[in-house]
Amino acid sequence: MIGNEYFTFETGQATDVGCRRTVNEDSFLSRPESGLWVVADGMGGHAAGDFASQTIVKELYSIGMPGSADDLHARFGERLVRANETILEHAEALDRGTIGATVVALLIHGSDYACVWSGDSRVYLFRDGHLVQQSRDHTEVRALLDAGSITEDEAENWPRKNVITQAIGVSEQPNCDIVTGVAQVGDRFLLCSDGLTEHIHDSEIASFLRIHDAQSACDALIQETLARGAKDNVTAIVVNCLPPPPIEDDEMMDGMDQLA
Repeated sequence: MIGNEYFTFETGQATDVGCRRTVNEDSFLSRPESGLWVVADGMGGHAAGDFASQTIVKELYSIGMPGSADDLHARFGERLVRANETILEHAEALDRGTIGATVVALLIHGSDYACVWSGDSRVYLFRDGHLVQQSRDHTEVRALLDAGSITEDEAENWPRKNVITQAIGVSEQPNCDIVTGVAQVGDRFLLCSDGLTEHIHDSEIASFLRIHDAQSACDALIQETLARGAKDNVTAIVVNCLPPPPIEDDEMMDGMDQLA
């Protein structure tokens, strides 16, 4: 476990190719020492979708140790721009049309958190027994729901339900949304690809997060998705915000010496 002065981070992570695919186009990254967790879901098939998601993770792996929340956000943005450029160049070289990847990221510095996303991979916050989706799907069906053009019941069986409206690698600049907040001890975040939420409802996700630790929750969510047919690749990261480690005695003595 790794943390900062506010939290100790317990991270769980798991991925699976699913029951119908032969290539896992999902990629993920956990860098608790940097305050960064990422799930990317590629689109475009083998040598395209997997390349796109892996490129995002590869760029973000080098994020280093930010000095502030603003620095963390800037480093994240710079690397996402580079990933976007690399994916565009790869698509041109393949000459097979548009390729790309959705991305969802959790950034924590101090007690401040930010959820950044493009596409339909999701991030949830489980706090005080309540699960709240932090991201808002960039999908055609979500846009129709927001406009009042279709009902929730119609959305369940909408023929273009999985059509996304934003992703990394499909435009000249990466387009992302962001929500920010202040994390608390006891918070649990879940980042996942849509392969999970296609089969597991929010109320069920809450139950898994309520009874499991970080790694067990990921494993259980993946196994349940597989048991329900797992039409797509499926990936989950769970981040538990636990109390910070106690201050060591020598650190306390150093502080007292400085006060004296």
